[in-house]
Amino acid sequence: MFILKNAWISIKRNKGRNILIGIIILIIACACTITLAIKNTAVDLIDSYKSAYDKEVTITFDRANMMKNFDPSQAEGRENAKEKFNNIASYTIDDVNSFADSEYIESYYYTYSVGLNGNNIEKAQIETNNNMPNGFGHGKENNMTSTDFTLTGYSSLDAMSEFINGTYTMSEIIDNAWDKAFDGNYVFINEELADYNNLSLNDKIKLESDDGKTYEFTIIGIFKENEDGSLEQPMSMFSNSANTLVTNASAVLNITTNNKDINPTIYPTFIIDSYDNVQKLQDEFYEKGLDENFILQTNEELALSGVSSIQNINSFATTFFFLTLIIGGVVLLVINMINIRERKYEIGVLRTIGISKFKLTMQFVSELVIVSVVALILGAGIGAVSSKGVSNSLLESEINSSNERSEEIGKNFGGANMNGGIPDRGNKGDVRGKGMPVVQAYDSINAVVDIKVLLELLGIGITLVLISSVASMVSIQRFSPLTILKERS
Repeated sequence: MFILKNAWISIKRNKGRNILIGIIILIIACACTITLAIKNTAVDLIDSYKSAYDKEVTITFDRANMMKNFDPSQAEGRENAKEKFNNIASYTIDDVNSFADSEYIESYYYTYSVGLNGNNIEKAQIETNNNMPNGFGHGKENNMTSTDFTLTGYSSLDAMSEFINGTYTMSEIIDNAWDKAFDGNYVFINEELADYNNLSLNDKIKLESDDGKTYEFTIIGIFKENEDGSLEQPMSMFSNSANTLVTNASAVLNITTNNKDINPTIYPTFIIDSYDNVQKLQDEFYEKGLDENFILQTNEELALSGVSSIQNINSFATTFFFLTLIIGGVVLLVINMINIRERKYEIGVLRTIGISKFKLTMQFVSELVIVSVVALILGAGIGAVSSKGVSNSLLESEINSSNERSEEIGKNFGGANMNGGIPDRGNKGDVRGKGMPVVQAYDSINAVVDIKVLLELLGIGITLVLISSVASMVSIQRFSPLTILKERS
């Protein structure tokens, strides 16, 4: 009690000096509060981005491994490479299901494609003459594919990456399209093909395989391609997807099951628990029969690319935080050293009347603690009010970008302003969240300045008190009371 009483008396007696110390600590506390709020907000946003992306793994052909023992400039090397390429063992739908049975895989989806010919519809093409200028092809409509159409089946909405990334956009869709899309012979067709054959929603189209078997599908949606394919096909009258029919994987599987002569193409995507397990998963795939000319590729780089700017903000906030502490600590140390020199006679008198070094040291420390606590509380309050606006200002562009992208994805699937609703991804949530972070605006102080920030501020206050008290602790231990009084005389 004696120590606290003397400390309080000393604070009131030296108002100017303690107000100056309090202002410095208040500024430091305010700056640290805002900085910590920005740091925590940045960390939360980074985590939000990372969690928004599924950890995807795809099977990719390893060209480098394929060609490492061959010289493509030599005819013999080209022939050997061609022979090896033709002998590569492809994988089937059964293989994919086997691959997916792994402790490292959480879920998977795939596209399953086959080539079919038209029965009651014609391939979108414009006949051209053979007198084309050098350097120009005849376009995709006259490519050398053996079938008229590519029937691509998706196992789930997650697999429909062309709609998610905006390559395809639904222009027309029936009301209950997404209730039917993954069960039965239903298709979405390109609007160019629809115009070419005068087709509309609910029309029936017939496709046939090379052996004459016929398969009937009902049109439940019409999409358009948004990417310009002119660089790939400079003389093409139609987009790359003009003769692509979109259906479900089950419909394609039924066709391939009943016709062993059809060679389907499958592109699986596996959702894994951690990127750290990719090599283990690849070794497991090889053991299950995957040809060693295939490797696994992840989307880790894509998942991290969206957070680079936020990571820069986080790094800047961290640097600013430590600079604030260092500069503030040095300033407080200098002020306290000057304070000790001014109170040197007071120290000598108190030591002469029998006050121990420990009690005297604790009195000076108590003065700093009282001033620091008051300043920290005020600084935390001011910083909390300010940090709310600062954090939301930093997040505003990210929030707007996320919302706009979500709306775009919804429209790509024919939702919002289109006929029919936005499809549901089941237990995965709304498809509009695919690949996009769910960013919420901070609408209260507690959303930024929480118990974590307050504990960090408490640690800052203790650090500042210890730094500021170093001068008084050393001086009190070193000063001799008789020497001090003699010098004063």
